[in-house]
Amino acid sequence: MQVLMLKQKMMVAVALLLTTGCAIQPTGPNDTADQTGNVPEAVVAMAAPDQDVATARLMPEDGCYWYEHSGPVETTLLPLRTANGNPICVAREA
Repeated sequence: MQVLMLKQKMMVAVALLLTTGCAIQPTGPNDTADQTGNVPEAVVAMAAPDQDVATARLMPEDGCYWYEHSGPVETTLLPLRTANGNPICVAREA
C-alpha cells in the first residue's frame, strides 16, 4: 500500500514539474521591443508585400523584425523580409 502511495505522489510531483515550464512570463508595460505594431515607417516601407506588418515586432534576441503569419493550423512568427528576401534587422553595435 505504501509503494502505491509513493508512486502516486511521484507521478503528481513529475506532472507539476513538467507543467511549471508552460507558464508565460509577464512583461512590463515599458517592454516596447516585443510589442506589436511598434514598427518604424522606414521598416514598413522596406517590407515586402503579403506580410502582416501590423503584427511585426523587434525581437531583442536577434535584433530583427518578426511578424505573425496566421496559417490554417497555427500562427507562427516569421522574419520580416524585404522584396529581395533579406531579413530586416537593426544595426548591431560594434
